[in-house]
Amino acid sequence: MQIDHLVFAVHDLESGIRQIAGLTGISPATGGLHPGWGTRNALLALGPETYLEVIAPDPNQPRPPHGRALGVDRTDLPRLTRWAARTDNIPAAAALAEAAGFSTGKILDGSRKKPDGSLLRWQLSDPYIDPADGIFPFLIDWLDSPHPANHAPAGCRLLQLRAEHPDAGRISALTAAAGLDLEIARGPEPALIAALQTPKGVVVLR
Repeated sequence: MQIDHLVFAVHDLESGIRQIAGLTGISPATGGLHPGWGTRNALLALGPETYLEVIAPDPNQPRPPHGRALGVDRTDLPRLTRWAARTDNIPAAAALAEAAGFSTGKILDGSRKKPDGSLLRWQLSDPYIDPADGIFPFLIDWLDSPHPANHAPAGCRLLQLRAEHPDAGRISALTAAAGLDLEIARGPEPALIAALQTPKGVVVLR
């Protein structure tokens, strides 16, 4: 499994785009809507197959009865709320995670229309299931779709993704057992911390 993308949740997409553009010097490009999920996004490439997803409520969609996934309904935004690990075998990766003690839920189908009208399709583990306060990723497989990073604004690069958690030892052991290499330090609250190389220098998001 590899880092596929980081989720930076915001209350308002336009202000989130401006914030990331101000920090990095590159403006994320509008991605599209997530029908039925109540969200929309914008993307910034962090490498050939890695990107930052700025995600926010879609004002033109009702809030789903079960809420919005990926931390979008949190009040302490903007912040990194989740991350996705890419795999070409979600059932096998999910089984490994379950054996390590992390529930991943059902495998779901997702899609959205890109601004050019083409359809992006993927499979993912249930993003509503968050077994480790955002530290353990949800799983994603882009199937036959081109990777979104290929068409997102380039110029930034992910240098490091790490995490903090009050129960760092236990979470680290379980994460390693699930096949993930993620540095997790003890901290006062769960947090994801990403270091990005940008035209404005190294930027840290959390």
